[in-house]
Amino acid sequence: MNDTAFSNLPALEPGSVWLVGAGPGDAGLLTLLAAKGLAEADIIVHDALVNEDCLKLARPGAVLEYAGKRGGKPSAKQRDISLRLVELARAGKRVLRLKGGDPFVFGRGGEEALMLVEHDIPFRIVPGITAGIGGLAYAGIPVTHRDINHAVTFLTGHDSSGVVPDAINWEAIGKGSPVIVMYMAMKHIAQISANLIAAGRSVDEPVAFVCNAATSSQQVLETTLGRAPADIEASGLEPPAIVVVGDVVRLRPSLDWLGALSGRKLVPVTEVRAGNGHKVSA
Repeated sequence: MNDTAFSNLPALEPGSVWLVGAGPGDAGLLTLLAAKGLAEADIIVHDALVNEDCLKLARPGAVLEYAGKRGGKPSAKQRDISLRLVELARAGKRVLRLKGGDPFVFGRGGEEALMLVEHDIPFRIVPGITAGIGGLAYAGIPVTHRDINHAVTFLTGHDSSGVVPDAINWEAIGKGSPVIVMYMAMKHIAQISANLIAAGRSVDEPVAFVCNAATSSQQVLETTLGRAPADIEASGLEPPAIVVVGDVVRLRPSLDWLGALSGRKLVPVTEVRAGNGHKVSA
């Protein structure tokens, strides 16, 4: 990228930390400021979900330090990661903390920023496209459509202990939110589906799982709330995944632009009809 694109952007200074969102997968979704930070950083502390193509934008000689956290696998403790950022900045390094999606959307960016404040480390937040929006867009599913919903709820499928959060008011969300977008929810989809059905959602309501969103290995499972647990188990699909519940899923046959690039015939929305079988597609 030429210098003109970066000319009016701030510099990543020694002794400071940028908390940067890498987006849902496709390196093309990085912001200019994220790309500039990658080109200037001395050390990049990155998550497991960051696409390797993003890391290729690091300047020659930059150190890549893995700090991934994956459910059920050994990983660094969050406090240790936060203190590592402090340590590196105090050593005079230009530090870029690269996170999948957006650092402030279920990304623990707030926790890390608060630690930097506690230790008087200057920092900048560089937002990224969160998977709940960008990942669904790559699956041809809009999170809002004015003929379907005027509200959307984003929630996490598990808390810091790895279980479905008790603090979520499933009854209120089930009754009040026409579209629900869930992060880290695949493992607990049986309990979550039961919670939403108990709150009054129809067993026939459309659900989609978008796995490895916005990457070359993206796969999408379309099912219903009642069949979601059995269908996801039978599919063999694995996290990372974003899950969406609501009638916006029905728009996918018309809006799967990525599938159309591979030959899928898109149909006008007037011809879209709800199906009864689950479908898995690339």
